[in-house]
Amino acid sequence: MDINTVFTFVAVATLLVISPGPNGFLIAKTVPLSGHRAGLANVAGFVGAFYLHGTLSVFGISILLVQSATAFFIFKMLGALYLMWLGIKAIRNAFMKGTAIATEVASPQHKPTALKNAFAEGFLTNMLNPKVSVFYLAAFPQFMSADASALSAYILVTAHAIVNVVWFTAMVFTLTKVKRATNNPRFKVWLNAITGVVFIGFGARLALAKNS
Repeated sequence: MDINTVFTFVAVATLLVISPGPNGFLIAKTVPLSGHRAGLANVAGFVGAFYLHGTLSVFGISILLVQSATAFFIFKMLGALYLMWLGIKAIRNAFMKGTAIATEVASPQHKPTALKNAFAEGFLTNMLNPKVSVFYLAAFPQFMSADASALSAYILVTAHAIVNVVWFTAMVFTLTKVKRATNNPRFKVWLNAITGVVFIGFGARLALAKNS
């Protein structure tokens, strides 16, 4: 695989990574509430999911997923339900914290998300997104010859992962710099509420998306 092919793939992958989606909103929710370490754990989860999606594509399992309308529907709905669950959880947290503020009851300190939980949230957000597998299945034939080895596929997955790490790590540390300004309890209420609605919206859009 020549370097020009890799660079072209990186350009395509970059457009996918920087486009607004659940990954970015998960980072935007995690860092102000739980700090940069949890945000980086989210990013590590994204990368882990990329490699799993890539492996499934290399071994043809994702093709079965895409070709089977029933399997794709089930996988899509799992992803949609997970995103909606993240949204409902965020809105619930906003409601509980907002109620405490409104009644002038001392609101308990927000407990930071454990690193393993942040990793799991990042991993599941990416893993349960069938569009990632569809992207690999569409991209691999365009950037690899028919007789290419699995190593070529993993080179592309690694390039995608590096773009992901660079973009979202920059996002994590940018949000960390303004973390003091986001420590206001009312801001955290609004952040939970807004990201909750956004996640529910992403989940609904995924659920209603056509299988094609």
